[in-house]
Amino acid sequence: MSDYRPQLHDIQKAKQRISGVVVNTPLMLNIQLSERYGANIWLKREDMQIVRSYKIRGAYNKISSLSQEDLARGVVCASAGNHAQGVALACNKLGIKGTIFMPKPTPKQKINQVKMFGKDNIDIVLTGDTYDDSCSEAVAWCESQNGTFIHPFNDPQIIEGQATLALDILNEAFGGFHYILLPIGGGGLMSGVGSVFKSLSPDTCVVGVESTGTASMKAAFDAGKPVELQQLDTFADGIAVRKAGDITFDICREVVDRLIQVPEGQICTTILSLYNESAIVVEPAGAVSVSALEYIKDDIRGKNVVCVISGSNNDITRMEEIKERSQLHQGLKHYFILRFPQRAGALREFLEHVLGPDDDITHFQYSKKNSRERGPAVVGIELRRAEDFAPLVERMKQHNIVYEYLNDKPDLFQFLI
Repeated sequence: MSDYRPQLHDIQKAKQRISGVVVNTPLMLNIQLSERYGANIWLKREDMQIVRSYKIRGAYNKISSLSQEDLARGVVCASAGNHAQGVALACNKLGIKGTIFMPKPTPKQKINQVKMFGKDNIDIVLTGDTYDDSCSEAVAWCESQNGTFIHPFNDPQIIEGQATLALDILNEAFGGFHYILLPIGGGGLMSGVGSVFKSLSPDTCVVGVESTGTASMKAAFDAGKPVELQQLDTFADGIAVRKAGDITFDICREVVDRLIQVPEGQICTTILSLYNESAIVVEPAGAVSVSALEYIKDDIRGKNVVCVISGSNNDITRMEEIKERSQLHQGLKHYFILRFPQRAGALREFLEHVLGPDDDITHFQYSKKNSRERGPAVVGIELRRAEDFAPLVERMKQHNIVYEYLNDKPDLFQFLI
């Protein structure tokens, strides 16, 4: 168990240290979300930092606190993207050398941003499939080269840098907040911000939000210690951490009042609604706090709530996937293997009598060994309303169409679609 706990005087020093680089981002009342949930929903727009996430706070605080000897050895970090950008910018600002390890699946947009912020001061090494894979490589390389490792979350100066976000929020709080919702990956942001709120605004309910596929902090809470997840969904790559930090776990256990896991599909729905309704671009990890509102909507009615928008480093090439995941989550997109009756006109009958007036075929794939009407076909159908699904299935049964539903068979579903 770690004895370290963030202290307000250290966080105040961190705020002064990073003031020339870090922006005091807007705290904005969101009209659409406020009306939807019957509450005052404020968004802390950390997507408007120069590196488009809060990670610059901790990275710059840590690196600018290092001795000249440590700086001269060069810094090393591992990151899925946002911490890497913070480290890269810090290296550029301070004129030091940095080596940044990133997972191979990291979106190209994030890799390009790291290069842009770091310029000639940084080298990028793409290795491993996840953050944890690249972190293992980074630590080994750092030890062999006698470098200075900059951990993305499990470090006091990182935590104190992230904690400055809480000071910014509380300096602008209008009447105080009943709830604050924060993303949790490794726990650095929550450790810092949660500690400040427990000290300066103890009546605020501190809510940590994870994606269901990366719930490392929940696993740690359940086990009573950090444990390694056996499976990891890296879709929300900014919080895709296989194991919570030991320092952050001990702090989070004290400051988190409520821990929520949100499905990746709900995160996608939030990304689309924030873009369409509020012109806010967020990455999956950046959207989890707003996504959690749906799961506490009865509790927050009439309350003041702040959600931290933690990052907007989203690759536009992912939007089709995001839309698809959202529609699947909402019950608006359904995939089947259909076996039409072995007679002429079966396909026409399906189009005219089985599909509803608002249903749309968005995917149709059949084996070239068979005709469209006589062989099995993989068909994707988009509905306007989720409640249209049951009538669609009933009409298929009435017209003797043999089908296999793919949405609830993830292995087969991913292979075919």
